[in-house]
Amino acid sequence: MITGSIVALVTPMHSDGSLDWEALDGLVEFHIKQGTDAILPVGTTGESATLNTSEHCAVIDRVVKLVNGRRPVIAGTGANSTTEAIELTQEAKNLGADACLLVTPYYNKPPQRGLIKHYEAIAAAVDIPQWLYNVPGRTGCDMLPETVAALADVEQIVAIKEATGDIDRARKIIELVGDRMAVYSGDDPTAHELILAGGKGNISVTANVAPKLMHELCMLALDGKAEEARALQSSLMSLHGAMFCEANPVPVKWALTRMGRMESGIRLPLVEMDRRYAPKVELALTALGLI
Repeated sequence: MITGSIVALVTPMHSDGSLDWEALDGLVEFHIKQGTDAILPVGTTGESATLNTSEHCAVIDRVVKLVNGRRPVIAGTGANSTTEAIELTQEAKNLGADACLLVTPYYNKPPQRGLIKHYEAIAAAVDIPQWLYNVPGRTGCDMLPETVAALADVEQIVAIKEATGDIDRARKIIELVGDRMAVYSGDDPTAHELILAGGKGNISVTANVAPKLMHELCMLALDGKAEEARALQSSLMSLHGAMFCEANPVPVKWALTRMGRMESGIRLPLVEMDRRYAPKVELALTALGLI
């Protein structure tokens, strides 16, 4: 069981958009030293949508080798093609990932019975722990709690990242799946409440820039220290807001550049953060002593 703060790791790039392997190495070591509990490469924050298959697998390979068993590595392998998701998941297993995160198929909007067949097919094809990922605001596809419950008895499916930010919905999922599946937050501002309700951790964007604080937040919530968790979360809210002043991962990559941890590279159709948001992000970083 993986618990705590799981960073949805950015993919560092040079100004021309090529992958920055040296910066990636530095980020992995930064997270291990700062207490991040698990590392998730090539998810949404890792710009999986604009990496080609070779790059996608190369990032997983690099992170697995760098981590070298010091933390669990959960590889993003979701796709809107079931065949492609199977191929990526199989390759992640071959490369040594500990688990895979599979976003709901985006754009083509499958019905709930299609989602069930999609995930059942991946689970049947690849023997590795698999985490569902529901983020309808990005995908246009909402996996209902009842659908999650229907998949909870599939042997390879062990967890879900629930990123709606709806705590009542998260509580319903936790109630429906019981101990058959772990539930993780995918929404930084509400992560502590989901964990206090029985969740196991948080897959975090903010952890890219504040890994120690996000680890501490998760530990407080996991220990049931509600007042302390809420107080820490209150101090983090400006930073959470800053990380989403434009589409993720635009602000978080700008923040990491400002912190001196990587160049400002990002791939089209994403672009560097609009300068009008710079004071907001700078203030949030400064307030927490991150710059």
